Amino acid sequence: MARQYWLDLFTGTTWSEFLKAGAKISGFRDSRWKTVQRIRPGDYFLCYLTGVSRFIGVLEVTSEAFKGQSPIWKDEEFPCRLGVRGIVTLTPETAVPIQELRDRLSIFEDLKSPHAWTGRLRGSPSKWKPADGEVILRAVTDAKENPVHRPVDPKKLARRPRALRAKIGAVTVPEEDPQDEPQVEAGDLQVTSTHTEIQYQLLRLGSSMGFSVWVARNDRSREYNGRIFSEQFDLVEDLPLNFDEATTRTIEYIDVLWTKGSAIVAAFEVESTTSIYSGLLRMSDLLAMQPNLNIPLYLVAPDDRREKVFLEVNRPTFSRLSPPLAEVVRFISFTTLSQRMNEVEAILRFLKPEFLEELSEECSIDEL
Repeated sequence: MARQYWLDLFTGTTWSEFLKAGAKISGFRDSRWKTVQRIRPGDYFLCYLTGVSRFIGVLEVTSEAFKGQSPIWKDEEFPCRLGVRGIVTLTPETAVPIQELRDRLSIFEDLKSPHAWTGRLRGSPSKWKPADGEVILRAVTDAKENPVHRPVDPKKLARRPRALRAKIGAVTVPEEDPQDEPQVEAGDLQVTSTHTEIQYQLLRLGSSMGFSVWVARNDRSREYNGRIFSEQFDLVEDLPLNFDEATTRTIEYIDVLWTKGSAIVAAFEVESTTSIYSGLLRMSDLLAMQPNLNIPLYLVAPDDRREKVFLEVNRPTFSRLSPPLAEVVRFISFTTLSQRMNEVEAILRFLKPEFLEELSEECSIDEL
């Protein structure tokens, strides 16, 4: 029987725990038992590091499936287990970014939305096409022989495994909490809100990359460093869109847009002073009105609100959209945006939109 390739998801935490335990057993949740039983000795696991979106190794399965409870992972048992041995293992810094393989992997073909490919990385184990498996095997083998070191955000590596928090049951629209209060008092023109600063950074990034930029219609007079946005950037006056009035009005109030000709290159909602839910509602309204709209959407929020963003994006209301909102919206933290902007200051004009993939992370809930 031909070798099969299976996706095996890890966080930085579970990968580290796997290595410390001897790298001889890979485990999955009890709900995956039926699938785990289909995996045979000689099959290969394609090890994908969530959070940083990199392939970190390939493992060969060495045993039939079994149920085990020996302590390997701190936060969960992952009792559906298989014996494995390492074919190739990398470090998070030398792991292969999936975006470097997008021209060779079938999951990037014929996408219905810009981030639809992330749907193939939402759970494990899942069977992958042999051709894709071979591409990844060659890529990680080459990375082992010719390592390229790429910085990794320690916070993303320190993530705990995200148990399926869709199990939280019924949810309601969240009430405002203290951290949702505006950071700038009305009329205090001497204080620049974090929201405005992040809008400025996104406008500057897009403008430097050669795109036309748009700021929400009600934010055009906002000030940063003592100058209003319209004085610092050549803002688009009218969006070149051919949508109905309701769709156009929704798009016009998205915090920041990058455009090129008549196309929107990227859309950003900045959530620092309001409920996360409000920005997501605007995005979901947009998808509901224009389900075939092919616009990359990003929600930019403080680091300490990451969990809230993920929970909200995966609410049943948004999961029933086609495509689900979690497959379309990606998360960018304030800290990551600011740090990366400082790091690439000298080469901003040479960057491409793919740079956003490095800044952001998928919002779908991982299996591991």
